[in-house]
Amino acid sequence: MPRKEKTGLVVSNKMDKTVVVKVSEFSPHPKYKKIIETTKNYKAHDENNACGEGDTVLIVETKPISKDKTWYVAQVVQKAT
Repeated sequence: MPRKEKTGLVVSNKMDKTVVVKVSEFSPHPKYKKIIETTKNYKAHDENNACGEGDTVLIVETKPISKDKTWYVAQVVQKAT
C-alpha cells in the first residue's frame, strides 16, 4: 500500500522538531452538491526545524513517531516570503 501524501500550510512551528500543518480538502455536499472546504491540522515531524510559519509543505504518512505525530515533512514546496 503506498504512503499517503498531503500538501498543506504550516500554521505553527513553536514545538521542537514538530510543525502543525493545515490541510484543506474540497468535496461536494452529499445532498446540495455545493463545494465545501474542510480543513484538518496534522502534526508532522520536522527533523531540522527547517519549516517556518506560512510555508507550503508536502507531508507523508509514516509509522507513529509519538502520540500525535504520524506524518513527516518530505519537502518544503514553497517558502513564505
